[in-house]
Amino acid sequence: MSVYSMTSISELSFDETVNLVTTELKTAGFGIITDIDMKDTMSDKLGIDISRYRILGACNPQYAYMAIRAEDHAGLFLPCNVVVHELGSKEVEVTVLDPMAAMEAVSNPRLKAVAWQVRQKLEGVIERI
Repeated sequence: MSVYSMTSISELSFDETVNLVTTELKTAGFGIITDIDMKDTMSDKLGIDISRYRILGACNPQYAYMAIRAEDHAGLFLPCNVVVHELGSKEVEVTVLDPMAAMEAVSNPRLKAVAWQVRQKLEGVIERI
């Protein structure tokens, strides 16, 4: 785990890992509201070939609502981004931004309390990958 993220390595295929991440997030109360395929985007926009890399925007409506109620501009931190990055054959890295690290610049204890709860949920997801 880094200072700002939580990471796990999956030995499943890339697609299987994306499916597992999606399922685990759903179990934790999160839905995927954005799905950015960076490999396709880099190829289409820049003609560059990169390894498979998806950014899944995960949102738990209950916590999103609590965050926005605690801080009007909390939407700047939403959704929770989960990166699924193919490192090699049967090695896929799953990384999520630590919500507590994201809140370092915000001096709002109510928002930090929500971030702590979200962190616990996401940490559980990462542990099950």
